[in-house]
Amino acid sequence: MNPESTLNQLKASLPDGKLPSSYGVYFKNTLVALCHALEDHIFQNSDAPRDQQPLVLVTFQEGKWYLQEAERYYDMAQSCRHVVISAVGDSGFLTHRTGQLENVSLINLDRSDSLVMEWNLIILAPSYTTMLLCHELMGDEYAHHSKPTIDTERKFYGLWTFDQKLVRKSAEILIKRFRPYNPELADNLLAQHQQIVATPYHQVPDLTSVVSRIISYLQSSQQELITVNRQTRELWELEGQAKRVSRNISGNKLQAFLRMAQRIDERDQDNPCASLQVAALAETIGQILDLPTVTLRRLQLAGLLYRIGLASAPDEVFNQTPEEMDDATKKFWSERTLIGARLLESMPELSEVRDVIYHYLEHWDGTGKPDGLIGEEIDIKSRILAVVAYFQAFIQPRGKRSALGLTEALEKCQELSGTRFDPTLVESLRTVVKLTEMGLMQLPTQPTQLPNIWLEEELTSKSKLQK
Repeated sequence: MNPESTLNQLKASLPDGKLPSSYGVYFKNTLVALCHALEDHIFQNSDAPRDQQPLVLVTFQEGKWYLQEAERYYDMAQSCRHVVISAVGDSGFLTHRTGQLENVSLINLDRSDSLVMEWNLIILAPSYTTMLLCHELMGDEYAHHSKPTIDTERKFYGLWTFDQKLVRKSAEILIKRFRPYNPELADNLLAQHQQIVATPYHQVPDLTSVVSRIISYLQSSQQELITVNRQTRELWELEGQAKRVSRNISGNKLQAFLRMAQRIDERDQDNPCASLQVAALAETIGQILDLPTVTLRRLQLAGLLYRIGLASAPDEVFNQTPEEMDDATKKFWSERTLIGARLLESMPELSEVRDVIYHYLEHWDGTGKPDGLIGEEIDIKSRILAVVAYFQAFIQPRGKRSALGLTEALEKCQELSGTRFDPTLVESLRTVVKLTEMGLMQLPTQPTQLPNIWLEEELTSKSKLQK
């Protein structure tokens, strides 16, 4: 990849030089799907006031421009403060009505500029920041016999993220690359960038629909790939690829959720490995109870995804205890399982895991939520997740509260035994704590089978868990 690429410049600007976990190689049609998913949030919030409208920076790879996309951007521009589209001069923008809008600026790229090999989308607003950065593979970067023979097989290095700091930095990099073409426009864009960064927002965006669309678009793009290839491949080859892609549909959808869970943990500076350790503790309790292997796997996955409802939570959710939260933040905190369950509904294959997360705030005595289930009406997996999540939160600091020792955290759980928690499970947790304190085992920090999607190399850079 060209060292001047926006991707490489972003990487070079990061303290550890590591790009987000979404970084990888993508097919072209997957990128189209991701762009649409990220852009649709603008359409959904078309009534946003002027100071909350986004700045949109776009680079179309090799200037290829399709009529339906031009029309889409015409409609999208109605809800944006400014849209900047960079492409080669003969791409058709000058004559298309989108290019005539007052809040749309065109940059005619020189074919010698490496930007013509990129495909970038940056959406920067006070309350919604997201982007997709891509760079097409060079010919010699394709493996032997894997060079694309049709348009949908083209591959790109790319990443997508909602990370505010990364989006803002990437916008600065891209604006700098626009400067040689139009210094005045670059100055104007930097001023807008600074204004957006300085603009407060009072409502955290609900990204549930965005993530659901990402998953739906990913599934549709994979199905589309099968359809296109059916027209250009021999039947035997198509069938083999269709089977592989079919298996990958669920993988792509699950990947979106797991990467989202990673992002949530990364926001929690005091407890950046919460999901990993909760999954590990839940699995350990399940093993003590001799639960079936399939139940353990679902329990483990529920542990990895149990905080998925905090995807668009305000920072206070991570750095304040419930007692310190204001009413708005506390409401978000109390509804985290409902939000998480709505997200997971978009993947029917996860229905059982979704139910575990949906009910893990039920109480043994029937006073919990959302359905007021009592005792063994609550699924065993939800009961396990409830007690280990509560315990794990106390052995890490939060807000003004320091981390508790294992025995102190266990006592917090014992105080709620028989009311909030299943007494049998509290006793199982006590066994784990006692064995750990006696030096006969180490407190688990990650499950025995970590999904490949959960990149292990990132874990080494996270804070070590307190024992």
